[in-house]
Amino acid sequence: MDLKKLIRVEAERIDRLIRDDISEIVAVCDPLLVEILEYALLGGGKRIRPLLTIMGGRIGGRNDRNLYRLAAAFEYLHVATLLHDDVIDQSETRRGKTSVFKKFGVVGAILAGDYLHAFSMRIVGMIGGEPGLSRFTEATRGMVDGEFIQLRNRLHYNQSEEDYFSVIMGKTALLISAACEVGGIYSGLSPDCLKALKTYGLKLGCAFQIVDDLLDYQGDTVKTGKETGNDLVEGKMTLPLIYAMQRADKKDSARLLAIMKEEQTRGQFFQEVVTLITRYDGFDQARHQAQMMVRDAVAVLEPLAHKENRASIEFLQVLAEYILQRQR
Repeated sequence: MDLKKLIRVEAERIDRLIRDDISEIVAVCDPLLVEILEYALLGGGKRIRPLLTIMGGRIGGRNDRNLYRLAAAFEYLHVATLLHDDVIDQSETRRGKTSVFKKFGVVGAILAGDYLHAFSMRIVGMIGGEPGLSRFTEATRGMVDGEFIQLRNRLHYNQSEEDYFSVIMGKTALLISAACEVGGIYSGLSPDCLKALKTYGLKLGCAFQIVDDLLDYQGDTVKTGKETGNDLVEGKMTLPLIYAMQRADKKDSARLLAIMKEEQTRGQFFQEVVTLITRYDGFDQARHQAQMMVRDAVAVLEPLAHKENRASIEFLQVLAEYILQRQR
């Protein structure tokens, strides 16, 4: 299976639908809002979430325009969260270019995010019905809850693996899981199939976030489109650092804690932190955890496979393996 080609083909189809949606709102929306939406929505992105919705629908035999509209709704919600995240984190770049927050200001970023959130809910409500909208809003609530857990733990540097997963389950995994499940709901899959898609999405979402956190320390800035070290600067306790803190000797553990407490200057110690995480196998342990998540995600789909949906199941399984190798 040529996964990259399939992703590219589907992403182009999603992009065409996004352009159609933007063209339809030109007559009823402020020109500045339209400009921000074009900048935010058509400036790259992997389109992973909408792809999951499409495959969830295809497993149940659907492949129509409404399925793609549902898929686009998940991209709209995802981008809405990015717009708000960049305001919260004061991020100057996103997807290899100036962030909406930096280019258009705080108000523009927040209002555009609000619009996309409302627009995405309208689409899901119209096409996915009450069951689809329920899963969609559940994911939205979970994302907010995950942000608040992270906020509450902001100055808590001795976090556990459990603390970390409670954050990423809300911030990342629930939306990815809902993207899979809502496609399946639209196509009329059985409760057992929907449960499998939900589990797949949760496992995939956790693996995706772990890899994202690894890239923040080890990624190539040119490929990722954002600077490394942002999590350290913001004081976020991600899995590689948590593992290192747990395994470090007394001296190195105290040093890591001292760096994290230097709120204004900790970014200056990025290379030292990388060295300490490497010393205590934090990166390797985190990657192993992501591999276990992907293994479980692949396995849960196998009972669903039959002749008619084999291609879609294989796509989801290969996509999960691809997540481990991604560089952006």
